[in-house]
Amino acid sequence: MSLKYRLYMLAVGRPVDPVAPGRPALSPSVDVSWGELLAYLWARGGAARLRGLWKGWRLAACGGRLFVGPRTRILFPRRLAVGRNCFLGGDSYINALAANGIRLGDDVRVRERAWIQATSSLTRPGVGLVIGSGTYIGPGCLLGAGGGITIGARVTFGAGVQLLAEDHEFRDAARLIQDQGVTRAGITVEDDVWVGNQVIVLDGVHIGRGAVIGAGAVVTKDVPSMAIAVGNPARVSGHRA
Repeated sequence: MSLKYRLYMLAVGRPVDPVAPGRPALSPSVDVSWGELLAYLWARGGAARLRGLWKGWRLAACGGRLFVGPRTRILFPRRLAVGRNCFLGGDSYINALAANGIRLGDDVRVRERAWIQATSSLTRPGVGLVIGSGTYIGPGCLLGAGGGITIGARVTFGAGVQLLAEDHEFRDAARLIQDQGVTRAGITVEDDVWVGNQVIVLDGVHIGRGAVIGAGAVVTKDVPSMAIAVGNPARVSGHRA
């Protein structure tokens, strides 16, 4: 096992053992020069780690090794708790004001240009957001957690996914829609779910463990465990097992 490999694995917060539980086997070597390796590690996380050190002490809790990209804004940081080895991508916006705040487990990756908010008005705070350990949130995702969003462990979101845990009232045609308020039911995504690029999940939806949602789907109803759902509106087209 090479020194470069050990340095790389330690820098990215992964077990040095090439056959870590729950992960595929890795080659215990890194085929790049020392200069290339150090430049890669700095570009990937050096400056972001320094930002994490600066911002981490302001949070409700920080498990250590927080990485924060450039130009990321965190409102109400005392309502945000993160586990160990979390990454918040650059140009993201996080408003953590909520009844239950925002909580991220260990090894959560929120990629660039994320928009996360549970409260748009201080007079009506939302419920909040929980993301389980090892979950990956792709670039440009939008998580509107007014009614509460719970995302399990080892979930994968593609780019541009939207979870909208709030809906506007509009039934009274004699009143402006903006004057009719909102309803909130909440969204749950269980463990080991893969949500493809540009998927939209509407309020009140529950996605079961191990489900797969095809790219571009609009999910308006619950999706059972291990199901494969595609289309607009999303319909179950098969099962993984």
